[in-house]
Amino acid sequence: MTELYPSLAQCAIAAGALKVLLLPAYKSTDFEVHRNWLAITHSLPIKEWYYEKSSEWTLDYPPFFAAFEWLLSQAAAYCDPAMLVVKNLGYDSWQTIYFQRATVIVTELVLVYALSRFIKSVPLPNKQAAHVASLSILLSPGLFIIDHIHFQYNGFLYGILVLSIVLARKKSTLLYSGILFAIILCLKHIYLYLSLAYFVFLLRSYCLDPKNVFRPRFGNIIKLGSCVVGVFAIAFGPFALWGQMLQLKDRLFPFSRGLCHAYWAPNIWAIYSFVDRVLIPIAPRLGLTVNHEALKSVTRGLVGDTAFAVLPEVTSGQTFLLTFVFQLVPLIKLWFRPGNWETFVGAITLCGYASFLFGWHVHEKAILLVIIPFSLIALKDRRYFSAFRPLAVAGHVSLFPLIFTTAEFPLKTAYTILWLILFLFVFDRVAPVPERPRRFVFDRYISLLYLAVSIPLIAYCSLIHQIIFGFERLQFLPLMFMSSYCAIGVLGSWIGFMVVYFSE
Repeated sequence: MTELYPSLAQCAIAAGALKVLLLPAYKSTDFEVHRNWLAITHSLPIKEWYYEKSSEWTLDYPPFFAAFEWLLSQAAAYCDPAMLVVKNLGYDSWQTIYFQRATVIVTELVLVYALSRFIKSVPLPNKQAAHVASLSILLSPGLFIIDHIHFQYNGFLYGILVLSIVLARKKSTLLYSGILFAIILCLKHIYLYLSLAYFVFLLRSYCLDPKNVFRPRFGNIIKLGSCVVGVFAIAFGPFALWGQMLQLKDRLFPFSRGLCHAYWAPNIWAIYSFVDRVLIPIAPRLGLTVNHEALKSVTRGLVGDTAFAVLPEVTSGQTFLLTFVFQLVPLIKLWFRPGNWETFVGAITLCGYASFLFGWHVHEKAILLVIIPFSLIALKDRRYFSAFRPLAVAGHVSLFPLIFTTAEFPLKTAYTILWLILFLFVFDRVAPVPERPRRFVFDRYISLLYLAVSIPLIAYCSLIHQIIFGFERLQFLPLMFMSSYCAIGVLGSWIGFMVVYFSE
């Protein structure tokens, strides 16, 4: 049946050709971030990597990613040595641009390999669904926008995550799954959001007897524990010996940042911020106090620390507690059903949802923590797909404010809408009806209406607002509308999937 669809290799080649055309496209500050990291890791001793601050874009990823940058810098030296000079801030010769863009395309082959392993790992009756899901991830508008226009290395990182999830499918490769997850934590610490799901799954499936939790498998505990500790020792050991762990903590976990990121990520705090904004003009009539200092904040939907004018302030401790509680809920089911791989992937997905919806200073790009693992099981049946559909729409549309340049507007819009139409149509045909069909959590027509509304919303936020108000007036308004609208979709999708997850 998979012959009906192009192969992973064919899509990878076609997508690679398109991405090559994007080499001179818009690049965000993240391009300079990674160029600076190339320079730091190439030009300075390891002891100075996490202290160097000539640029505001200091190294703030874990040591394995710093080593990854060092490895890339060895090749970069042959392309343009000037890009590796720490003091060359903002340096962007054509050699630098082409080299960095090319490394994103090449390292994305890790994702292609992981997806091919995923397809091979599923039973024959599910091959078609796995193939379609893999193509949707490989051609994801999220990776297209974030990695190949905005500039990051998510394809490479999510390739490792997907491979780790695939290896968790068989008991014989559970240990390697845990090792890979430890490695990815040392590459990018955002994956800590998923760590509780891995901890519970590996504890119940590998370290304890699945049939008797009071019967530990000491051999497996020693093997897994020594491997995980070994990975972290390799990554952080040298810095611990040099007494730099506090410096690393400050770089990796800058809790001084505000509740909301530069753009409101489409989560519960975007809705909270929207309600606060709506309450400002009517607060006096309701007898509510208005914090006039908050009205002066430049962060009313744009950038910096978020201050609320009417609603109570939110602390990092409160967001941590909410995140932990809503992650704990799906882990209860995982504890009692450790042998079910779909339950494990569902728990990973719900941990991603909880961290994205309730976390502190969440980046809009973190929506991929939900979309990519969910994609692996979205075609299990129509109930799963019903919950996935609004996430696919809201999650990808919410990334549009990342690319605000006129030249890239038609590209990001056309690519995303084409992906949504194509894959949501194919998913709708491939997703099987469950054995005991129930009313779907998200009615198909409601989801289609949500998708339809997103099109004029994109038009208003990207074009019409500027025509009416210009570039200076009410700059927060398009971002507020986009984030709040997408937050409704993500929140609704989370509630829907929670119902599906616990109703099985």
